[in-house]
This record gives sequence, C-alpha cells and structure tokens, in this order.
Amino acid sequence: MNNNTATILEAKFAAAPVVPLIEASDPAVAVATAKALQAGGLDVLEVVLRTDAALDCMAAIIAETEGIVVGAGTILTLDDARAAVARGAQFIVSPGLIYAVVNFCKDNDLPVFPGTMTPGEVQQAHCIGLGTVKFFPAKLAGGVPMLKALSSVFRDMRFMPTGGVSADNLGEFLAVPSVIACGGSWLTPKAAIDAGDYDAITKLAREAVALARAARP
Repeated sequence: MNNNTATILEAKFAAAPVVPLIEASDPAVAVATAKALQAGGLDVLEVVLRTDAALDCMAAIIAETEGIVVGAGTILTLDDARAAVARGAQFIVSPGLIYAVVNFCKDNDLPVFPGTMTPGEVQQAHCIGLGTVKFFPAKLAGGVPMLKALSSVFRDMRFMPTGGVSADNLGEFLAVPSVIACGGSWLTPKAAIDAGDYDAITKLAREAVALARAARP
C-alpha cells in the first residue's frame, strides 16, 4: 500500500469517516458533485464504474479539484483496475475479493478495499495480508450484528461497510470500533444532481459529518 496515500486516507477517515459514491456520465456534473461534497466536509470520494464515462468523470475530478482523494469503485476485473490506475485512481474498491485485482494494487502500492460479506471471504483477505476490506452489501449481509460477529473473530481486521448505509443507520455502523469508514450513495441522490441542486448535496455531506462526529466524539 502506498504509505503516503494510506496515511492521507487514515487522517481523512479520522476527521470524516464517510465515503460518498459518485455515479456520473457527465464529467462536468461529476466535478460539481465532488466540489459540493467537499464543501460539506467530505473529501474522500469513490467514483463507481457504472457508466461508460465513469473514468472520464473520475479523471475530471482529479484534474479540476484540489485536496480530494479520488478512488475508483465497482472494479470487476484486472483490466478495470489497470484502466482506473492509468487515469489516476488513488485507491481501488471492488464488490468482491479478486486476487488478481488485489495483487495488482499491491504491486503498484495502491490502497485496495475488496468486498467481503462472509467469514470465509474475510479470512481469505486476512490470509493474503489485507488489513481493511469493504463489507458489502452491508445491510443485506447482516448489518451491525454481522460486523460485530466478524470483528470478534478477526480482531485486527477493519471494515468499510457499503450498501444500505444511510443517514438513519450511519451512526450505528460507525459505533462499531472495527469500522474505519462507511461508503454510501445516499449522499449523491440522482434527483438532486439532475436538478443541479448541489446545495442539497453539500447539506447532506454536512449532516453526515455531524452524524459521524456524534458517533465518534
């Protein structure tokens, strides 16, 4: 793992342990969304590869903003990871544990957060030297009770719950000591973005930061 990026992520997660997901087809919209989130106090973002223009959107955010750590999510294959890194991704997130993707990120000193949801998957991640994994889909996989159960066995593993996390349960997830941060798309609602209501995005980001601080005083 790139020590500099890892250190920056640690510091940013300590200040605001929330990672908004951005799904966009228009780079200008992606940049405006990123700036709105940053204005609300969130500056670690995951651009998900769920549109044909996702990499263009990610590259635009990297080029047109300052102080934001930008990662690529929904990385399904090794080719996806290579393409994301070539466009400047600073960390990689995938929905599952794929050794080829993990090894590529390790070889390139890039933070990687592969998805896990079962004890077997977490154990595999632990055995290949990963210290932090995505817990996905968090709500469907058992939510906070499952996280607590996994944490009791894998005492040194840290988790990033994503999938079903919202303002209503963010505090519950962050109250689990092994949770390093939570990811979520509730911070970037499509209706607000389509309407160009970036003030609403900033408001949601501020509310998430406040909830996080209340959960971790």
